[in-house]
Amino acid sequence: MQHRTVADLMSHDVVRARRDTPFKELVELLADNGITAVPVVDELDHPLGVVSEADLLRKCSARTDPLSRIAKPHLEGWELAAAEGATAEELMSAPAVCAHPEWTVTEAARLMAQHHVKRLPVVDEADQLKGIVSRGDLLRIFLRRDDAIRDEITGDVLRRTLNLAPSDVTTEVHEGRVTLRGTVEASSLIPVIERLCRNVDGVVSVSAHIGYRFDASRTAPAEK
Repeated sequence: MQHRTVADLMSHDVVRARRDTPFKELVELLADNGITAVPVVDELDHPLGVVSEADLLRKCSARTDPLSRIAKPHLEGWELAAAEGATAEELMSAPAVCAHPEWTVTEAARLMAQHHVKRLPVVDEADQLKGIVSRGDLLRIFLRRDDAIRDEITGDVLRRTLNLAPSDVTTEVHEGRVTLRGTVEASSLIPVIERLCRNVDGVVSVSAHIGYRFDASRTAPAEK
């Protein structure tokens, strides 16, 4: 079973900012390239942080406006300092939370969730910037064709990994939803099949209608 990696999904042509990139130029970088954030790198192309639209808009929301109908948000000290910033280094969210090219979609998604970020700069072994991966990039695995998902489940999971015969379990896939039907030898095999199928890239859900010939949870009582 071959999982898609961050390298397969990331954008390779990354728009970068430098420490001293001014506020207005950052706005222009986002607008001209149709992006919502830009990594900030040092002279060796090491990511230092990320400047997003939210970081830039903080300058607007932090202003005092007596005519505003919306209350001024509470900002932490670092947020107030960033709102006064004029360069990328002063405005960015730091340190940069980075991924590596060989990571799986699951690993990248978990890191995004842990740090509440929408994108990850991707770095190599030398911590140099090689790409950037966003939430949208990770979601592309769910655009995988149904027949490709079915072929992987049938060939890799059921046949090669579990050594099941073609007549044991059949697979149907519709819009990423997998339906399994058939009969296997032991009941203990059913949750294994479900787990392996859920781990196939592009699978949305798994519905297993699988019977069994032997209930592994029921054992003969010990002799007295």
